[in-house]
Amino acid sequence: MATLLLGPLLRHVSERAATVWVETDTPCSVEVRAGDATGAERTFTVAGHHYAMVIVTGLSPGTSTPYEVTLDGDSVWPLPGSTHPASRIRTIDPTRPIRFLVGSCREPPVPGRRARRGLDPDVLDTYAVRMAGQPDKDWPEVFLMIGDQVYADDTTPAVQRYIRARRDASRPPKLEVADFEEYTRLYYESWGDPNMRWLLSTMPSSMIFDDHDVKDDWNTSHAWRVEMQATSWWEERVTGALMSYWIYQHLGNLSPARLADDDTYRAVRAAPDGEPILRAFAQAADREADGAKGAMWSYRQDFGAVRLLVIDSRCGRILADGQRSMVGEAEFRWIEEQVEDGPYDHLVVGTSLPWLLPRALHDIESWDEALSHGARGPRLAQFGEWLRRAVDLEHWAAFRESFDRLTRLFGRVGRGEHGEPAPATICVVSGDVHHTYVSEADYPDRTASRVYQVTCSPIHNTIPMAMRLVFRMGWSHLAERVMRALDRFTGVPPMPITWHHPSGPHFGNALALLVFDGRSARLVLERSVRSSGSVQGDDDGSRPGLEIIDEEDLTDTAVT
Repeated sequence: MATLLLGPLLRHVSERAATVWVETDTPCSVEVRAGDATGAERTFTVAGHHYAMVIVTGLSPGTSTPYEVTLDGDSVWPLPGSTHPASRIRTIDPTRPIRFLVGSCREPPVPGRRARRGLDPDVLDTYAVRMAGQPDKDWPEVFLMIGDQVYADDTTPAVQRYIRARRDASRPPKLEVADFEEYTRLYYESWGDPNMRWLLSTMPSSMIFDDHDVKDDWNTSHAWRVEMQATSWWEERVTGALMSYWIYQHLGNLSPARLADDDTYRAVRAAPDGEPILRAFAQAADREADGAKGAMWSYRQDFGAVRLLVIDSRCGRILADGQRSMVGEAEFRWIEEQVEDGPYDHLVVGTSLPWLLPRALHDIESWDEALSHGARGPRLAQFGEWLRRAVDLEHWAAFRESFDRLTRLFGRVGRGEHGEPAPATICVVSGDVHHTYVSEADYPDRTASRVYQVTCSPIHNTIPMAMRLVFRMGWSHLAERVMRALDRFTGVPPMPITWHHPSGPHFGNALALLVFDGRSARLVLERSVRSSGSVQGDDDGSRPGLEIIDEEDLTDTAVT
């Protein structure tokens, strides 16, 4: 009898269809039944692992239907004896409010281990508990996971035991993940927790990677890539990373139509074992940073009048031959086409790295990019490269031409210069920086759209006190003035816009909820807390809960 190893994950959901992802322990036929609507698929195999992406059709808009999963006709989900509510497929109703839940950076909790000092409860685990007690009409329509879904460079004791049993952990990459097989362990650990597993089975999810999905500083610079490529272990690591990302995260971002048109998906499904095909694909995707043609991980999905556009700000970078761009030229043109292809009421742009940082930090990154490029000579260029890696100066501000181009794009659309009415809001949602804040862009040529940066991070992680102080300093006006002087010293051009900060900085494990209702939009920020009251099994005698950090109205009556 076939066994369900991981999943089901409810992924792409539209008004009439949904995709459900599973991993099984043996080849089998997978069927998903949601009332009268069904979907069936034979598993495909990669490196001895078995997966299926089941497309369920025949659903009706705005409905909520419990579903079950069978393998070769045997029911395997819901799990026997489960205390969670039934997993449901809730299709999109474009006439109702659309709710986006946003978060990033989740290290898996370690069972039985007391949390390290300063680490709050896993906010996603806490959110799942709350959802399980709510009517399903109150659940978000989509969960946007914007980076560091797994930590390949900071493994848990359980994964480290597996690594030691498998290979010599005294040799590089030591106790970091080495290949595809070890990546599968990260996903079992991160998504196998009962609350997390139920949550992902019933709340549709969209995902994009960030550096720790591969390695800290991934694709920071060309010099970094050269150093990694000179090691004996990097190629196998990045190949395994992109193979596993394609299977566990990327496929679920695609609509049924895009899945049907995907040449790699078609070839892998047709092969007895798709490992060679997927290895070649992953290696080509990695070479894009060196100027070769690779893969495009960015994607778009419309939820009624709300457009979601997710931008790959890691693997799609161009770094070689004196070039430095957050994404390649062809992909940037594609991004512009998706943004200018209207009409829609709200635009949500997901990118793991913030577009707008606290202003002083923003200027530091642009200054460091110019310094590293040799604006003040080779010695200071070496210092700039060292500093870039030491303190992670690699966000959109550190790719200044790309930042300016994206800023101009939002300005054009926000003024309705693309031939369609301006959306009510443009919200860039990001993570990575382990604190939460909201910024609003102020264009010199005023936009009809309200343009925001919403940064929410982490889901389950923490930040050293020293870095908290650095971030707080980055919000100070004195630091802004100092950095503007340094920008002039290195010849950095003035920023094309200014921005202010309605909310933040907030620290702790947090989630952001964006609610779009017609032309109105609001934001709710929540963090996990420990409340009093002993609960059996809690190692510190406290019960996790959620508290609201802030609520913001993102629109006003002047926006039409």
